Amino acid sequence: MTEAAQSTQRTQVRLPRTERRAQLLTAAQRVFAANGYHAAAMDEIAEQAGVSKPVLYQHFPGKLDLYIALLESHVDELVRRVRAALDSTADNKQRVPATVGAFFDFVNGDAGAFRMIFESDLRGEPAVQQAVDRATSASVDAITETITSDAGLDEDRARLLAVGLVGLSQVSARFWLANHSSISREEAVALTSTLAWRGIGAGFPLQHP
Repeated sequence: MTEAAQSTQRTQVRLPRTERRAQLLTAAQRVFAANGYHAAAMDEIAEQAGVSKPVLYQHFPGKLDLYIALLESHVDELVRRVRAALDSTADNKQRVPATVGAFFDFVNGDAGAFRMIFESDLRGEPAVQQAVDRATSASVDAITETITSDAGLDEDRARLLAVGLVGLSQVSARFWLANHSSISREEAVALTSTLAWRGIGAGFPLQHP
């Protein structure tokens, strides 16, 4: 055992499993964001987390398992934001910008998080593709439920509108961030929301005020 490994082992503190897992995911995020999946090394992730490799492998059997767990956590966060936006008000005119804003805030937050979902270079891996697909499908499901309930549309028509809102929000947010636009986040959300609201809100008004 090297001196560095011995030092790491001595300074490790026993944490509850959930806390240790969160710590390892945070370290993995830094390494994946800096190096990409293929160049990331489990040794470096363990070092960033301040644990030994055996501790890392106790939680994640391999690098792909760690990547997928991290990806799933980002998907959960995005879907949580979308659902929170939908639940934040009963006023559909406010729900649209809240939902659009959820995508903008996610994209404008941890750049590594949104890139892992929307720009993953591992989509050939079935488990990765499944997680990436869930980011869209779960968001669409949440919006479909709201439109079906509030606008009186059947599920097929509500889902088509939901897909449109998710696609508009996601692509607009990524374009805004990638082009370092002079448009503020607030104005960008307002512009995107206006486009969505005039189509959804004006065309399919609230049925049960």
